Amino acid sequence: MEKIIKVLHVDAGTAFYRVERFPVGPFWGPVDLGLHLTGREAGRHGVLNFGTGLLAGSIFPGSNRLIFTGHSPCWGGFYVSAMGGAGLIFDDLGVNMVSLRGRAPSPSVLVLNRDHGEEVQVELAPVDPNKIWASAPGGVYAMMDHVFGRWAREFKQTPRVLAVGPAAAATDFGAIASAPYQDGKTTHADCWAGRGGFGSKLYREHNICAVIYGGTCLDDDFRDRAVADEWFRQRYEKKLAAKDFEATTKYRFDPKFGTGGTFGVNYSTLGGRLMAFNYRSVLWDEPARTALNKRLVTDHYLKQFNEETIAKKQQRTCGEPCPAVCKKLNGEFKKDYEPYQTMGPLCGVFDQRAAEKLNRRADAAGFDAISAGGVLSWLMECLHEGLLRPEDLGVKSLPRWDAERFDAVADSAHNAELGMELIDSILASRGVLDLSLGARKLARRLSRSRGAEIGRRFVFLANARNGWMVPNQYWNAGALSPMAIMGKYYMYYGFDFVPPRELGRLNAGRMIQELIMDDLGFCRFHRGWAEEMAPDIVQHIWGDSARFLEVIKATAGRINSRNVAVFWESDRNIDYLLGFMKRKRDVEGDKNPELERWIKAFEADRRGAAIDFWFEIRKGISETLTTLY
Repeated sequence: MEKIIKVLHVDAGTAFYRVERFPVGPFWGPVDLGLHLTGREAGRHGVLNFGTGLLAGSIFPGSNRLIFTGHSPCWGGFYVSAMGGAGLIFDDLGVNMVSLRGRAPSPSVLVLNRDHGEEVQVELAPVDPNKIWASAPGGVYAMMDHVFGRWAREFKQTPRVLAVGPAAAATDFGAIASAPYQDGKTTHADCWAGRGGFGSKLYREHNICAVIYGGTCLDDDFRDRAVADEWFRQRYEKKLAAKDFEATTKYRFDPKFGTGGTFGVNYSTLGGRLMAFNYRSVLWDEPARTALNKRLVTDHYLKQFNEETIAKKQQRTCGEPCPAVCKKLNGEFKKDYEPYQTMGPLCGVFDQRAAEKLNRRADAAGFDAISAGGVLSWLMECLHEGLLRPEDLGVKSLPRWDAERFDAVADSAHNAELGMELIDSILASRGVLDLSLGARKLARRLSRSRGAEIGRRFVFLANARNGWMVPNQYWNAGALSPMAIMGKYYMYYGFDFVPPRELGRLNAGRMIQELIMDDLGFCRFHRGWAEEMAPDIVQHIWGDSARFLEVIKATAGRINSRNVAVFWESDRNIDYLLGFMKRKRDVEGDKNPELERWIKAFEADRRGAAIDFWFEIRKGISETLTTLY
């Protein structure tokens, strides 16, 4: 196997390109090398890196993630974002990573093609993104189709397209989208590097609105299934395929719940942990939450999904051979838990037809869907409470958020229409909705001019001066942790109460495990075996698992050394945490004396206890990821 990592440097301003080689050992993959390149160019060039792990193209399922790294425009620090399946075709370029710098003179498409030769052919072609985004099928989907239709014939094998939408131009949380093409047509299993706003970075910093890539290079990928099966038998007494099938049960179909995918399994197990109406539900009592969950989610929203998607087996992969078939569909609409949660119950939408329309509008615009839903639900609550008027936001109506009288179909449809109007207003910067510098900046500005209650209702994680991130949609303390990277699962997201200092340590440990996956380009849906087996695989193939793990831990420490997390700026964050702890005590019967001590501390001095809790988490993180000599 190759012991060199090849990076194709491309300057979008001059179209100059070159290949740089890095030895395996000091570097192992797109995260640790991406961090090195980002730091090396700091102060001179803003770089966006994307590439695969060393096992791309191998027989290991889930090993073809395309990993993006760089300074995130919305988080305000180094970030890692992953896209499913897109690394399989990238591997045909014969390089491991692209490092993009410079700014194209006009909006352009970056074409990367390797047709047998020794070098990747690099072309920058100007396009009119606004004209393309305005054409059918709209936004990012129109961009993918336009680029594929114009350049695909130049490739010997089917290429893949990365594209951004108008959200990349208007905000700092635009995403990068891609979808597998089959028989010359796009599939509906679109994949996203959503978190971190790298679509905004690609477009606003580099003036690139799409990348099309592919080639015919045949690398020395690991393909010996008999050898791999023996490794798996030694650890699990099962072959690779059998273990992977077992590990991906949740994402395919879990007979324990009669459903599958992140949407099906998560909503089947939520119960009273449901978060709805911009997290207002964390302030309710348990009977109110469970009643709403049963009436609107279990008996309607989830039921629709199970009947339409699971029963009819509408599912696909992300573009690589994989038994998880995690892309759950209903026709053209792909159903994942977190987007259909933030632009579902969090916005007051509990009907699949309404959620499909709202999610599709956000996806076509090219938003990070989780952050988009968090922003929309916040704006809807401001309208509901009279803190902002419809004309302030360029919309015509107020949300229907009466939980007790909520009509699952009619009120969901109304709220989805309002959400789509808000998306259009964000893209057009109507009224006060200028999100070019991010939602945290907007919240700060509106709190000063219209009243502090506006900012107190926006649930987000703050980083550096203007960085922000809508948290992952799991009601636990870990989701609000002061980690150097948030919005991904670089934190402990179990539902048990853990004292904050220990939570910080668990967060750090989880970050290290996730970095193992990301640096090798593995999909985390395969973590049931990949986290354990990754060091063994590295040892068998490259003979130095100890060095690999050393680099991973050092990378975690280096990322943490850039940790500029800021204490929660929203009062609703404190509601979120305190509600979680009280539910653990009062509903689940947790008798942990530390839990009781913290609840009493919050009741005596809410803000002071919150600051103490936050810093205790931070201490646990730092003492785990800091190396003392």
